[in-house]
Amino acid sequence: MTTRRLTTAQALVAFLARQYTERDGRRHRLIGATWGIFGHGNVAGVGQALLEAHKDMPFLQGRNEQSMVHAAVGHARQSRRLSAQAVTTSIGPGATNLVTGAALATINHLPVLLLPGDTFATRPADPVLQQLEVPYAGDVSVNDCLRPVSRWFDRIVRPEALVPAALQAVRVLTDPAQTGAVTLALPQDVQAEAYDWPEEFFAERTWRIRRPRPDAEALAQAAAAVRSARRPLLVAGGGVHHSEAEEALRAFADATGIPVASTQAGKGSLPYDHPCDIGGIGHTGTATADDLARTADLVIGVGTRWSDFTTASSTLFRHETVCFVNLNITAFDAHKMAGLSVVADARAGLEELTAALGDHRVEGDYRARYTSAKAAWEERVTAAFAAPDPDAAPTQAQVLGALDALVTGDDILINAAGSLPGDLHKLWRSRSADQYHVEYGYSCMGYEIPAAIGVAMAAPGRPVWALVGDGTYLMNPTEIVTAVQEGVPIRMVILQNHGYASIGGLSESVGAERYGTAYRHRAADRSFTGPPLPVDLAANAESLGMRVIRARSVRDLREALAEARAADVPTCVYVETGTADTVSGPPGAQAWWDVPVAETATRPSAVKAREEYDRQAAARRRHL
Repeated sequence: MTTRRLTTAQALVAFLARQYTERDGRRHRLIGATWGIFGHGNVAGVGQALLEAHKDMPFLQGRNEQSMVHAAVGHARQSRRLSAQAVTTSIGPGATNLVTGAALATINHLPVLLLPGDTFATRPADPVLQQLEVPYAGDVSVNDCLRPVSRWFDRIVRPEALVPAALQAVRVLTDPAQTGAVTLALPQDVQAEAYDWPEEFFAERTWRIRRPRPDAEALAQAAAAVRSARRPLLVAGGGVHHSEAEEALRAFADATGIPVASTQAGKGSLPYDHPCDIGGIGHTGTATADDLARTADLVIGVGTRWSDFTTASSTLFRHETVCFVNLNITAFDAHKMAGLSVVADARAGLEELTAALGDHRVEGDYRARYTSAKAAWEERVTAAFAAPDPDAAPTQAQVLGALDALVTGDDILINAAGSLPGDLHKLWRSRSADQYHVEYGYSCMGYEIPAAIGVAMAAPGRPVWALVGDGTYLMNPTEIVTAVQEGVPIRMVILQNHGYASIGGLSESVGAERYGTAYRHRAADRSFTGPPLPVDLAANAESLGMRVIRARSVRDLREALAEARAADVPTCVYVETGTADTVSGPPGAQAWWDVPVAETATRPSAVKAREEYDRQAAARRRHL
């Protein structure tokens, strides 16, 4: 047997550089690059290996470990999960900083390979720097906190253990039903240890991404359920995008006339101007979608996890005999809502369901109903976007309106948390399948800037916008330096409203009176009611190397956005939209979200909020 003598780290890098995916006849490099921040736990192992293999494995220097995972996740989503990136860190805080990003990746079913350094396997000294000691076990390290947020976890305590572990890691990364964060913890001594590796380990491997087709009996039952429904509704989730099933969904909608609502992850599955697209569903959905959901007698979920916030799954669907058909590649999600489970790839399943339905089409009065409601909602969107005084400071909705008037289907919008996802879900007019990129599976502040870098690397030449509130900007601005270093011309829009606007609104609705949600000086009574803090986020972004354009009015904003879109360097548009308690302009929530309110309280606001909570909670329903 031919062998090659390499260190464990060198062997891992060489192996990863030769892994490929293939779907529908298209081949992709699986691990296109490795992000890293070096410390004593990985600099002499993985760091040295990346130096030797820099022509085969590009290296990207990050500034924050969590951010590196976000960038890799953004890249994977834009690549439809066919390409991923690795992230290497030192031991200790470098490794534990991965946890949030790993949770986000796993919750959203997006592949990322994590390579944290680990404490010595041979234990020449105990403890070593940054080692966690526990009194009940000698084999625990801080990396064990990555176990519950990883789809696959292994600790490589001997070089030869890398062979089966690496193959299992890639199997999970490329499995559309299991993919998420994959962790290979690498003790720093094992990284540097040499071994005679079988040459076959480094052969090119192509992992075919499967498209499982639905069971014939389940498909027949689903088709029968659709034919018998009078008011069916389809809810498109992120699985539509992951499977590249947008054209199959369009064909299904064209053939049947069934209206299509979308989750945050599924928005853009149909373009906004398709006759069957009725916009977002759930707490941040449109009145059109939520009203139809309340009277739907059949709900077809395609690629959705039925999250409570993004679908209002336990309160919105109120028809007495409503039933569900769940088309999902994972049996775990397909069984939810007591639905008829159709386990299949979204594209394959939609194609077969469309064929099984033949010439079946919903009744004309139902189509007329949602068509009229859709037109009425579009009028509300236009009104929210309108800016009658171009010299006034814009509202948040007017910022989106100015961007809406500028972009084409080439532009990609990134957002994740705060009040913006709600406004975007209700208002944004998606022009292409991958334009709308809002991470709401984990709703992670600080995702937008690094994710925009990852997306821009996966879609070079396309304008990529990171829409960032002041709260999320303060969480994680450091990857601006990376965008500058790598020459990635992301466009960033900072919306300054001096606080946590989304949680401020929620706080008010649950009787907590917006306590602690604004960025203000403390008043004499120690409350946060003083003037806004003199924080200049534009100056901060500029100090990190970004070009910054300040917009003080709607007119300024329109010019600044156009200038940023044409830029070939990382560019920021900074605009103040008021304070955290300023109404942003769009219609309010169209469905209820279950956030428990204090059962006993002395303040009238909480007492009143509890009364409303009890009224709404009475309508909760467990679909059985």
